[in-house]
Amino acid sequence: MGSAWRWQLSRSMRLVLRWCRQQRGGRGGGSRTQISSRLLELWSYSKLLLHSLCYNSLADSDTLLDCVFEPIIWIVDSLTRWFGVAFVCLVVLLTSSVVIIVYLFVIPTIISTYPVHWAAWHLSCGHWLLLMITFHYYKATTTSPGHPPKNKLNTPSVSICKKCVTPKPPRTHHCSICNVCVLKMDHHCPWLNNCVGHFNHRYFFSFCLYMTLGCIYCSISSWEMFLEAYNAVESYNQTPPPDHSFGGSTAHKCIIFLWVLTSSVSVALGGLTLWHARLINRGETSVERHINRKETKRLRERGKGQIVFVFPGLHLVWLPSNICIHFFRWHD
Repeated sequence: MGSAWRWQLSRSMRLVLRWCRQQRGGRGGGSRTQISSRLLELWSYSKLLLHSLCYNSLADSDTLLDCVFEPIIWIVDSLTRWFGVAFVCLVVLLTSSVVIIVYLFVIPTIISTYPVHWAAWHLSCGHWLLLMITFHYYKATTTSPGHPPKNKLNTPSVSICKKCVTPKPPRTHHCSICNVCVLKMDHHCPWLNNCVGHFNHRYFFSFCLYMTLGCIYCSISSWEMFLEAYNAVESYNQTPPPDHSFGGSTAHKCIIFLWVLTSSVSVALGGLTLWHARLINRGETSVERHINRKETKRLRERGKGQIVFVFPGLHLVWLPSNICIHFFRWHD
């Protein structure tokens, strides 16, 4: 132990003497040059170390922004995933409230005031729309949108998913909320708590269409009742107020709630339905529409042409400079 301690002490003294000699020799004219060269060497080494850890050939401004906003995107995705159940419950609650109000107030009025054939038509049309809405909403929420097979090695693919690190077939995109790749992904719908993809896209569109028709039907059917209820509610502020029972005032408020809700939903959901009908007519999904607009803008800036049609994994481009057709693959 004593010899080891003496060896450590002598080694420390030698290091101190060596450092003092270096400091004494560095007081000459070349000390500043040596210090600056060492600093430049340290800076170059730090840059090389940083590039080796963080840089690659695919890094660009989009990648930098993705890294910066990664925590915010994660928070939004987590909230959307948890709020999906609440949104589905809200859809069921609002639809059930409309159905209850129609059964309690609208249908009795139709049966008592309309002719028999008109009453039969209203009952048939209303129940048919209700059946279609319920069926397609159930199928849209419970049907899987479709995912790439993981066990098959011969699956045709156009790229590799950066999140799943698995081959992606044409028109497949990764959903950050479900954390899985979806075949022919259109978007993640929080009102369904599910992705809209290859196997449930038609159920989603049919639900939007029938829900829009049902809201328009309820809004038109209850228009006269809405005017009467609105005038009755306005008369409550008169002095002295008119005599109305509690049941009558509740019925008036329910009719107003029914008309305002169905009219608002028919306008908002009708616009969404028309947008998706246009996309279906063009053979695109919402994701592909965004990609195609970016590619069209990029090609227009280069003066090469524009995308005129999309089919699985390929873009069809017309080049006006030499009047030819060019195919190229895209990836997200």
